Amino acid sequence: MLRKLTKRIFGVQKGITGLETAIILIAFVVVAAVFAYTVLSAGLFSTQKSQEAVYSGLETTQSTLELKGDVIALAGSATTTSVAELTFTVSPVTGGEPLDFTVPQDAGAGLATSGAAATNVVTISYIDGSQKIDNLYWTFTRLGNADSDSMLENGEKFQITIGGGLGDAGSNLLTALSPDLVANGTFTIQIKTAKGAVLSFQRTMPANLDPVTDLH
Repeated sequence: MLRKLTKRIFGVQKGITGLETAIILIAFVVVAAVFAYTVLSAGLFSTQKSQEAVYSGLETTQSTLELKGDVIALAGSATTTSVAELTFTVSPVTGGEPLDFTVPQDAGAGLATSGAAATNVVTISYIDGSQKIDNLYWTFTRLGNADSDSMLENGEKFQITIGGGLGDAGSNLLTALSPDLVANGTFTIQIKTAKGAVLSFQRTMPANLDPVTDLH
């Protein structure tokens, strides 16, 4: 009887030692630290991607062109009823970044489109109800206070001419377009720079085509 009572009082007691508790606590801390690092890394990565998207959007916005003044259509001759050249002026938006307007190096087979070997930093396309012509050959003339390089910078203006400047009668729009741009015709010009939004404008020819026609 006494032996049973003694065993009951001083019997083996099961429990968790301090060392085991410390090991479990350390394991919890390590797991929590790894999880926190994973969450933090994912957050930083997401923030970085968001920042890159914002900067990319700002760069695109800052690189946008705008049209300055009117669009001028020039006929092939005083007796020609089709447009041979289009001329207009562009500049970057206020505070915009410089844009590379290096002229295409050659024209394809004497046409008003760029040759296969040409490198078009800026591509210009013509669209109407019958056709879409890409990679039109173009030249530019510096206006006002523009410096001598090919970078269109803030405050500068370039006059762009499509279908002219090659010194070849076969290089104008009369050979690039089929059918020709004539009276009452509606067309769209798209200008795509190396970076930035596309500048697009549409014009309609009047009922009578003069040698020099202001399309406003």
